[in-house]
Amino acid sequence: MAHSVHSEVLELKIGVYENEPKILMSQSGQPSGILGDLLVEIANRENWQLTAVPCEWEACLEGIRTGELDLLPDVAENPQRRSEMNFHTIPSLHSWSQIYRRADVEIESLLDLDGKRIALLDGSIQLNYLHSLVSGFDIDLSFVTVSNMEEVLDTLNRGQADVMVANHQFGDYHAPRYNLLPTTIMFQPARLFYVAPPGRHDELLAQIDSYIEQWRRDTESPYFQVIKRWDGSLPNAILPQSVRFGIAALTLLLLLAMGFVLLLRYKVRQKTHALQASEQRLSTILNNVEAYIYIKGPDYRYLYASPKVCELFGKREQDVIGKHDSDFFDADTTRQLLETDRLVLEEGQRVVEEERNQIPGEHTPRFFLSVKLPLRKPDGTIYALCGVSTDITEKKQQEQEIHQLVYFDVLTGLPNRRLLQERLLQSMARSIHRKQDGAVLFIDLDNFRNLNDSHGHQAGDRFLSSVAERLSQHLHESDILARIGGDKFALLLEGLDERKERSHYLIDKTAHRILQTLQEPFLFGQKLYTGTASIGIALFSDAWNNSNEVLKCAELAMYEAKSAGRNQLCFFDPVMRDQVRMRSEIESGLRQALSDKQFVLHYQPQFDQLGTLIGLEVLVRWQHPQQGLVSPAHFIPTAEATGLIIPLGRWILRSACEQLVRWSARPDTAGLCLAVNVSARQMHDDDFVEDVLKILDQTGANPSRLELELTESLLLQDVEQAIAKMNRLKERGVRFSLDDFGTGYSSLSALKRLPLDQLKIDQGFVRDLLTDPNDEAIVRTVVALGQSLDLSVIAEGVETDAQHLMLLTLGCRKFQGYLFSHPLPLVELENRLTDGFTPLTAADN
Repeated sequence: MAHSVHSEVLELKIGVYENEPKILMSQSGQPSGILGDLLVEIANRENWQLTAVPCEWEACLEGIRTGELDLLPDVAENPQRRSEMNFHTIPSLHSWSQIYRRADVEIESLLDLDGKRIALLDGSIQLNYLHSLVSGFDIDLSFVTVSNMEEVLDTLNRGQADVMVANHQFGDYHAPRYNLLPTTIMFQPARLFYVAPPGRHDELLAQIDSYIEQWRRDTESPYFQVIKRWDGSLPNAILPQSVRFGIAALTLLLLLAMGFVLLLRYKVRQKTHALQASEQRLSTILNNVEAYIYIKGPDYRYLYASPKVCELFGKREQDVIGKHDSDFFDADTTRQLLETDRLVLEEGQRVVEEERNQIPGEHTPRFFLSVKLPLRKPDGTIYALCGVSTDITEKKQQEQEIHQLVYFDVLTGLPNRRLLQERLLQSMARSIHRKQDGAVLFIDLDNFRNLNDSHGHQAGDRFLSSVAERLSQHLHESDILARIGGDKFALLLEGLDERKERSHYLIDKTAHRILQTLQEPFLFGQKLYTGTASIGIALFSDAWNNSNEVLKCAELAMYEAKSAGRNQLCFFDPVMRDQVRMRSEIESGLRQALSDKQFVLHYQPQFDQLGTLIGLEVLVRWQHPQQGLVSPAHFIPTAEATGLIIPLGRWILRSACEQLVRWSARPDTAGLCLAVNVSARQMHDDDFVEDVLKILDQTGANPSRLELELTESLLLQDVEQAIAKMNRLKERGVRFSLDDFGTGYSSLSALKRLPLDQLKIDQGFVRDLLTDPNDEAIVRTVVALGQSLDLSVIAEGVETDAQHLMLLTLGCRKFQGYLFSHPLPLVELENRLTDGFTPLTAADN
C-alpha cells in the first residue's frame, strides 16, 4: 500500500488497556499487541503521531463517549455501542469468548458451572450474556468482576475464582503461564473494531478500513505479520541468542534444501483454495443476506446488484447492471439518491442516511437505512461506491403506530395527557418569550357514570366520541383539545393578553360556549341525552414554573366547579392550592397514624326510657403526637377521599369486636351492644362483607351484639348491592341501624326492603324540637314509621331535659347525647361501669 502524504502531523490520543496479546502498552510507551502494532503500522504510513493513554476498560469507553480519546482499539460491536461511538466498517479482528478453568476444576459442559465462581471484566459484553444464559438454565453462578484482565488472571491465581471468561486470543496466550485449561464452552463470536467518538474521525476510520482491506488480500502484509508475531504460546525457556540464531539458520538451510519446491507448490495450492473458498463464502453471503448490496461506478451506473436488489426492482441482474437509479425510482427519489451518491463518489465521504424511496407502481414509499462507502484504488483515487441498505419500512410503520398509541387517545383520536403536557410546556415557553399568557380549561363531564350504567359502555364511548367531535368544531387553529382520561378533556389556549381582566373575559366566553355546546341534546338511536360539564380554568401565570402545576391548578378549579353544583366554570384561586396542601398533609399524617397506631376509641353510652345502659356507639379519635386529641370531623373527610377509611374502618371494627369479647365475660356488660359507623367507601368496597365476617370469626365476637350504622346517603348509591351485602351479614346475626334518618331523602319503598333493626333520629331535628313545629312533625313521623315497620327508634344529640321529655311524649324510647354522657375514653368508661353506670343529670352537665 502506498504511503499517504500529509503536510501536517495528525496527533491522536489512543486509549490502551491491558488485554495481551490484542492490546497493551509497550516499554516505549506506544500501543502494542496485535491491534496496537497494526495501528502503529498505519500511523507510520499516514504521518499520525500516537499518544498512548493508559486506562481501565470502563474508563477507556467513557473517554471515547466524551471525546477525551481519539481512538480505542479492541471494541466489540453491539447496538448500544453503535449508537454511542463511531465504528469503521471492516472488522480489524475476529474473536470469540471462551471459558478457561483451573487445572483442579472439572468443567465438561455449561451445567458444570453450577456453584462455580467466574472471573471476568466489569462492563464487558460477556457479563450480560452470561447473566441471561445461566438464568435460563437455572445455574447458580457467582460473578467476580474486576477492572482489568491482569486482575482476572490474578483472581484465579489467588483461588478467588474457579474459572474465567476471556476472548480466546487473551486466554490462549496466557493460559500456559497460569496453568489454565480451555473448556469446550465458547460463545459470542465477535467482530472487533477501532472506534472513535460519535460523529468524529470518519476519514480516519475510512483510512483504517482501506489498509485492513488491502492487507487482508496479501498473506505477507503487515496485517498477517503482526498476527503471526503475536499468535503463539509464551515460551517456556529463552535460549541464548547465538544458539537460537544457529538453530534457526540450520533449520532454514535444511528446509530450503529439502522442501523449497514442495513449499512453493503448497503455497500456491493453499492460496488458490483459500481464494476459491473466500469467493464461495462471499457469494453465499451476498446471495442470502437480507440487506440490499450494490456497487455503482463513477458514472453512477450499477456495476453490481445483489439478489435482494434485483428482487426489489423486479429485474434480472443483467438488466440492472449499467442502469441509473432513474430507471427504477421516481424523480424525487432519484434526486435524493444522486445527491448522497455524489458525496461519496466526488467528495469521498462515508454516508449513513435514512432514505425514503418511491418505486413507480407501488402505493406507499419504502424506507431504507443506507450506508455508502467510497471504494479506493491503492493510490487513493475513488473508483466506485459500495452501498448496503436495510429495509426499515415495517419498523417505520411500527414507530408510527407506537407514536399514535403513546401520544393520542385511541377512542377519540385526540392528543392524550402525555402529548398535552409536552405541548403545554412548549406553549408556556412561547408565551414567556412573547410576553403573553395562556390558559388550560379542565373539562369534566357531569354524571357520565350514570350514562355508562344505564345505557352500557358502548353508549358511553359513542358519547365521548361525539363530545370530542362537537368540541373540535369550535376550536381556533392554535387551540389544542386533548382527552386526558375517562370523561375528562382539556383545552389549551395560548396567545392571551397579559392583562388578566382581558384574558378572563375571553376565557369566560370560550368556556360558556363549551357549556352551551354540551347542553345541546345528543342523539343515541331513538333516545336523546343531554350532557353537562364542570370546567376548571388555570392561567399559565398561576404557575409559570411548572407545566404540571398549571394542569393541577385547572383540575382543582374543576372540582370547585363540580362542588358548586355542576354545569359551572371556576377560575383557579391560590386558596385551593392551600386546601389541597392541607389535605395532603392530613393524608400523610393519617398514613403515619395507621402505621404508628395513633388512633383510639371513645364510647358514647345509649340508654332506654328507664335510664338503663343498653349499648354504646364507637367513635374514633386521633391521638396526634403534637396536636393532641383530633376530632374525626377534621380527618374523616380526607380518609374518605383518599380511601384510607377502609383500613381505618377495618381497625375500628376489629377493636370493637375485641371489646365485645372482653365484655362478654362480665355479667354486667355481657348484654351490651356496640354500634360502629360504616362509611359509603367501606360499604361499596368489594371486600367489605368478607372483612366483617373474617373479623367476627377471628375475634369470636357475638354478631348479635354488633350494630353497623349506615347513612341514608350511602344507600342512594347502588341500593341493590347494599341490600345484598346487608342480607349476607344479617344471616350471621349482625344488626343494622339507619343513621341520620330524615336527611337523605330515602324512599319508603327502598326503606321497606332494607334489613334494618333501628332508625336513628338525626340530632338536627332534636336540636330545634321545642321551637320548630316542622322538626316536631318529622320526629313524630319517624317514631310512627319505626313502629309500623317494627323497628326501634333512637334519638341522638339529646342535650336537655325538655328535649328528653318531648321525645318521650312523642313515643321515642332510646336516647343518646350529652344529657346522659359525653363520649368517654375506655379507662373512664370502665371506671363508671365498675361503679354501676347511670346517666348524668342536667345538673351534672
